[in-house]
Amino acid sequence: MTEPFAPFSVPQSRDVLEGFADLALLPTGETPQLRADAARNRTRLLEVAVRLAAERGIANVTMDDIALGAGVGKGTVFRRFGDRTGLLVELLSHHEKQLQAAFLSGPPPLGPGASPVERLYAFGSAVILHEHAHRDFYLEAHIEPGRRRTSPAYHLRLAHVRLLLREARADGDNELTAHLLLGCLETVLVDHLLSVLGMSLERVEAGWRDLVDRYTGERGRCTG
Repeated sequence: MTEPFAPFSVPQSRDVLEGFADLALLPTGETPQLRADAARNRTRLLEVAVRLAAERGIANVTMDDIALGAGVGKGTVFRRFGDRTGLLVELLSHHEKQLQAAFLSGPPPLGPGASPVERLYAFGSAVILHEHAHRDFYLEAHIEPGRRRTSPAYHLRLAHVRLLLREARADGDNELTAHLLLGCLETVLVDHLLSVLGMSLERVEAGWRDLVDRYTGERGRCTG
C-alpha cells in the first residue's frame, strides 16, 4: 500500500458520525481550493517526500531535503504543511485512504456484509498490518500523540469502531470502549510488542480478537 491518495476528511458532528451510511457518502475534502501553482507544489512535495522516505527512511528525511528535491524554497514547505509533523500527517492521510476505503465499502469481512464482531476482528487485523507496513511514518507521527487523536483519520476510525460495538450490542460505554480498543492498535504499542518483546503478528492479531470478544460478550455467547 504505497500509492499516495488524497486525504479523507470527517466532520466533527456526532449526528453524522453515528451512521455508517452517512460516513460512506462523505465528500473527500472541504479544504479551500489551492491555486494551480500551489497545488502543483503540494503534489510535488509529497512525491519527493515519499521517494526520499523509501530511499532512506522517513526519520532521515529533513524539510531541507524535501525542498531541495522539489526545487522550491524551504519556506514553501513550511507554508504548505506547517511543520514536519504536519507533513507526516499529510503523508499518512494518503496511506489512510486505502484503509478507509476497505473498511467503509470494501468486501466483507472488513467491509459491509459480515457481522459486526467479524468486522471488528477484520478491522483490527487490517490496522495492525497496514501500520506495520508503514511503521516509519506512523512512528514519526506518534511523536505528538495528541495531534493524532484530533485528526480526521482517527475520528473516522473511532466512529467506525463505535458503530460496530453498538451493532454488536456491546455493554457499557461504547465511545470509551472504542477509544480503548483503538489504543491497543496504536503503532507505538504494536511495534514494542513485535520488536522489543518478540511477539508475532499472529499473536497480536489473536489478542485483538480476544479483546473484541471480551467487550462484545462474544466469548460468553460462544461458550454459553
